Amino acid sequence: MVQIPNQQPAQRSVPTSADVARLAGVSRATVSYVLNNTSAVRISEPTRRRVHDAARELGYVPHAAARSLRAGHSRMVLMPTSEIPMGPLFSKFFNELQWALSRLDYTVVQYASLGMTGEDAARAWAELRPVAVLAPDASALGPRGVTVLKRSGAKAVFTLGPQRVEGAHALLMDGRRVGEAAALHLLARGHRRIGAVVPAEPGLEIFSRPRAEGLRRAVEAARTTGASVMELPLAHTEESAAALAARWRSLGLEAVFTYNDEYAMLLMRALQDEGIAIPEEAAVIGSDDLMLGRLLRPRLSTVRIELPSGRGLAELVDRVVRDPGSGPEVHDVLGADVVHRESS
Repeated sequence: MVQIPNQQPAQRSVPTSADVARLAGVSRATVSYVLNNTSAVRISEPTRRRVHDAARELGYVPHAAARSLRAGHSRMVLMPTSEIPMGPLFSKFFNELQWALSRLDYTVVQYASLGMTGEDAARAWAELRPVAVLAPDASALGPRGVTVLKRSGAKAVFTLGPQRVEGAHALLMDGRRVGEAAALHLLARGHRRIGAVVPAEPGLEIFSRPRAEGLRRAVEAARTTGASVMELPLAHTEESAAALAARWRSLGLEAVFTYNDEYAMLLMRALQDEGIAIPEEAAVIGSDDLMLGRLLRPRLSTVRIELPSGRGLAELVDRVVRDPGSGPEVHDVLGADVVHRESS
C-alpha cells in the first residue's frame, strides 16, 4: 500500500507595496503617499481610488513598524487603561477621542497595565515607542515616568484627571466644581442639613473626595445659618443603601448629594422602600446626567459634567506632536451645571 504524503497548501506570500503599485499602475512612492494620507503631495482622486482598490484586492496593509523607522517615530497614541471605573460618560468621551485621532492618521492602542505604576508602567509603555501617551491617572505616572517616556521618543505626554505631573501636559478635571454646583442648587432650594455620599469602594477616592470637598467648601462659603454637611459612606450594594435609608430620619438630614447618578438611584430606591418621600423628606441630586435617571419617578436631579470634545483634544495632541518644543501646558477641561428635576 502506497502512502500518499500529506499535501500542505502552498503558503501565499505577503503582499507588498510593490504589488499594489504594479496592480494600480503607479509608483511605490505614490502608494506610500496615498496609504499614509500624506498631505504634502497632491494625488488625484482617481489615482487614490486605484491605489485603495488595489490594496483591498490584494489584502495589503501598511507595515506600521516599517513606517515608524522611515519617519523616525511611530504614529501610535498609547492610552493606558485606568484601574478606576470610568462610567458611560467617560467611555463616550474616550470613544470620540479615539475616532478623532484615527481621522488624523494616528493608531490608538489601549494598554492594560493594571498593578504597574510610576517608572515600571512608563517603561512598559515606552517599549512600544508611542509618539504620544494619554495617561488617565496622573498619580500613577510621576515625573520620572514622564522622563522615561520622553527619552524613549514620546513627543507628547498628557495626563487626564484632577492632578498634574511635572513635565506632562495636564488636562485638569477639578471635581470640586461638581460638588460646588450641587451645593449651590440645594442651598437655593432651601435645604440646610446636607449629606454627601462618598463611595466605600476603594479606588474611587481620586474622584469622590474632590466632589465632597467642593460641596463642603461651597456650603461653608455661603455662610447660610444652620447649613452643614455630613459625609455618608455608601457601598454600591442594596444592603448598604438599605442600612443608610433605615438611619435617614435619625440623621436629621434634609438633602443628599451622591457621588454620581448610579449611587443616587441606588439610595433613592432604598429611601422609597423605607417610606421616605422624595423630595419632601429627602431631596436627592446625583451627577453625570445618565439617561436612566430621567426614567425614575421622581426624575433625578443631577449635575451635568461637560468634557472637552474628542476632536478638540485630538487636535491638541496632534499640535504638540508636531511642535514638541513648547513647554507643558495646563488646560482646565471640566465644566459642571445642574439639571433640576423632581427629586430635589
